[in-house]
Amino acid sequence: MTSRRQFLQTGLLGSLLLGAAGCSASAAEAGRRAVLTALVPAFVATLPSGPEQRASAVARTVSGVEKAIAGLAPTTQAEIGQLFALLAFPPTRLLVAGVWPAWETARVSEVAAFLAAWRHSRFDLLRTGYAGLHDLVLGAWYAHPDAWTPIGYPGPPTLK
Repeated sequence: MTSRRQFLQTGLLGSLLLGAAGCSASAAEAGRRAVLTALVPAFVATLPSGPEQRASAVARTVSGVEKAIAGLAPTTQAEIGQLFALLAFPPTRLLVAGVWPAWETARVSEVAAFLAAWRHSRFDLLRTGYAGLHDLVLGAWYAHPDAWTPIGYPGPPTLK
């Protein structure tokens, strides 16, 4: 059970971070693709090894995430927009994600370390952010049949 102190700390942290990220709404739109492009290789272990195939698979997954977001309720879209604004805005990226380089130049190990920190955070807000990113990226990845073969999934059964 969350203590009153943890609840207040999480609420204060969330308010500060979302407020800071909200100051740069245009950064969220401009940076969302960069953030997603950095996240996909950290989440997906079965990306193709060839550079062209890898880039194509990452771009397809990023497009899938954007399509999934577009199909969500407006309030959920707004919350996800705030999350991406938070991650795209350099000061808050440094503060909450601990990723020093820009997303375009961040190493997979740096992105994976940030994701692991959020996954195991004591703050519900960060764990929820991790879960949302995880579900969006992996949902978009496994929605495409090319992702099924490396894990041995034959695909959905055909109905007759």
